[in-house]
Amino acid sequence: MANARLPHDLKAAREAASLEPRSPSRALAHGEALRASGQLPDAIAEFQRALRIDYTFADARLALGCAWLEAGEPDKALEAFSHLEEDDEVRAKIAEAEAIKARPRSDAGYVRHLFDQFSVDYDQRMIGQLTYRAPQILRELADLVMAGRDGISILDLGCGTGLSGAAFADLASRLDGVDLSPAMIEKARARNIYDSLIVGDIETQLSRSGSYDLILAADTLVYLGDLQAVFAGALQNLRPEGLFLFTVEKKAGEGFELGPKRRWRHAEDYLQALAAETGFDVVGLVTCAPRSEANVPVEGLAVALSRTV
Repeated sequence: MANARLPHDLKAAREAASLEPRSPSRALAHGEALRASGQLPDAIAEFQRALRIDYTFADARLALGCAWLEAGEPDKALEAFSHLEEDDEVRAKIAEAEAIKARPRSDAGYVRHLFDQFSVDYDQRMIGQLTYRAPQILRELADLVMAGRDGISILDLGCGTGLSGAAFADLASRLDGVDLSPAMIEKARARNIYDSLIVGDIETQLSRSGSYDLILAADTLVYLGDLQAVFAGALQNLRPEGLFLFTVEKKAGEGFELGPKRRWRHAEDYLQALAAETGFDVVGLVTCAPRSEANVPVEGLAVALSRTV
């Protein structure tokens, strides 16, 4: 019943804020109603507007910090909390922000917030501005390592708007997709090529046993540092001789690291060692440029792993 009131509460808050545009408390209430209805970017904008009206408004500062936490932006949250007197609630929120920064993966809230914002013109931006080719690169790799196979079941991890699904749809007897961003899922649904689409975190979804011949992750693992859970989940969801194809951004040396664009990079040795530890054979590994940044190709790897048992 509470959820049924959200549209009414949001409308009332919006009308009150428009009637008193210089009231920080009305802006705060509008922001809270937006946040409750899932409109996080607009909520953040209203909290910021409240603070432009009254820079000392502690309730708006706290709400802004909490919204940045929900969006997976710990540095911005910490900046907001730094202007508040520390009490138990603020200390708990600071600890939460520090914990997000320490995780070996990008925060799920950050990824969802990022791609919800990009969903409107994602395809044009990625293909036109960033020369995004990860789906095509994986299809070329698939044609090498699984030539002649079709009528297969495919799981598309981080499916986004469905660019990878479109590149592999002709091979699929079943095509499923999962993505953190509801807005991106809606774009993928509009393609009418997926049998099912789920809004969810790929690590969580892979913990549920499935049965696929091929799992794809095009430009998805760049939001994860430690790939152990994904590799193990992919193995669990593949049939014998099933394949896991993915792209990553390449790191020199060993291990993995977070790059300046908040995308993780992975070393070739790390991927090979983790594959062997998990139970995969590396049947394909090529250097590639899955996208560009500032007109400079990003050095990456396209990898094909085969389930050994």
